[in-house]
Amino acid sequence: MAEQDEPPPDSKLTRSKQRWAQEGRFLIGRTSRPEQQRLPPGQHLTRDWPTLDLGLTPNISRERWRLDVYGAVEKPLFWNFAEFAAQPQGNFISDIHCVTTWSRYDNRWEGLSTRELLDACRPRAEARFVVLHCHDGYTTNLALEDFAAEDALLAHGWSGAPLEQEHGGPVRLVVPHLYFWKSAKWLQSVEFLAEDKPGYWEVRGYHNKGDPWKEERYSGD
Repeated sequence: MAEQDEPPPDSKLTRSKQRWAQEGRFLIGRTSRPEQQRLPPGQHLTRDWPTLDLGLTPNISRERWRLDVYGAVEKPLFWNFAEFAAQPQGNFISDIHCVTTWSRYDNRWEGLSTRELLDACRPRAEARFVVLHCHDGYTTNLALEDFAAEDALLAHGWSGAPLEQEHGGPVRLVVPHLYFWKSAKWLQSVEFLAEDKPGYWEVRGYHNKGDPWKEERYSGD
């Protein structure tokens, strides 16, 4: 089981994002549907991949990386990177939508589908939520159905190369249909729960789900 999470450090970015939630910043009051409009409301396209974090960039090599999967599951998993990579791997193409208003199209990922992970750990009937724990102390929560989306994956590769440290390598979660703060970087463990447990940004004013097409940036949206 994962070690007790250390509280993430206070930083200029974390203070700014907390203030944005309090001010409702970036809200434009429009709605759109993903089947009708690829770019969610309030977003702009970028060719770059900006990096946002809590002020720490954990340096975890593939040799040291471990993934713990535990909680309301029939088969807890404790994989090193070689065991993780030995699972069925796939290639995925998806867009990124960050709550800070940038979007990036057609990202090419390589990794383990979350559905393959679910097959391996076999969540129990009472499991309805997932909490992701990360090496920088970050956490975020998802409903099980969001975690199990068809294009969601635990990614270790991007654009044909290993996922870089600044973008969450060795392994990060990617859930394309939600704002990107839900796609936890530097993944350490996956905890399955019967009851919801809001994560780092969710308890600081950000939306519990984070659907970009409904502009669910902050709690109350």
